[in-house]
Amino acid sequence: MLLVQIDSMGRWEVLARPARRLRMGTMVHFGGGELRARVTGVGELGKRAVELLHEGNLEPLLERLGRTPLPPYIKREPSRLGKSGREREDRERYQTVYARARGSVAAPTAGLHFTRGILDELKTRGIGVVELTLHVGYGTFQPIRAETVEEHRMEAERYTIPPEVSASVERARARGGRVVAVGTTTVRALESAALEPGKVRVGAGTTELFIYPGFRFQVVDALLTNFHLPRSSLLMLVSALGGVEAVRQAYREAIRERYRFYSYGDCMLLY
Repeated sequence: MLLVQIDSMGRWEVLARPARRLRMGTMVHFGGGELRARVTGVGELGKRAVELLHEGNLEPLLERLGRTPLPPYIKREPSRLGKSGREREDRERYQTVYARARGSVAAPTAGLHFTRGILDELKTRGIGVVELTLHVGYGTFQPIRAETVEEHRMEAERYTIPPEVSASVERARARGGRVVAVGTTTVRALESAALEPGKVRVGAGTTELFIYPGFRFQVVDALLTNFHLPRSSLLMLVSALGGVEAVRQAYREAIRERYRFYSYGDCMLLY
């Protein structure tokens, strides 16, 4: 069960499997009963709303009982570190080095390619590095099920753009530089906050923006991204920026050379 907080009143949204067993009013117990959850809402595609029943500070309990929500295709072999040691390793590796705020259902995986050393090296070469807050949502990973691309609807994702990001975008454009986004979620946040070409609105917001070929980019010039699944909104966004045929050729090369796909996979730079 994957938990995402809805509000400060103890209400959470969860992604459950098998979800059909979690009907309205069902009680779920964690940690031998240390934490209980009551199902208060039933949604589609395995989603449920729950109320967590616990007195006191939830955060230490969730830290102790929770496990890193690795994608299901990441398998774990028996480790000399043991279960607790493997969990500590996953918490460190399946996270960007610049992560701050809680709220994502998964790591923004393009950022996993960066270490502090790489970021410092970029800065010494005169490349500006600024950060925004992203809360990756379930919808990022949902396949396109609609009959046509135009009918697909993205789920809302939250973001916050600080003043230094907006200022950095304007400076880059003023001197003829490029804005390079790390990850598709960053692209959606920046393009959703675009006021006009090269200008970005400061503050918190949500985006339901679906980017597919034909989209006119106002902020982002280049993208560092991993290799994505077919029939995904992520692949549509990549094709919109890089060009459909160029992306097809890149994926043919990746398959031929046995590149690694998905979260812990290889990446490419599109511009």
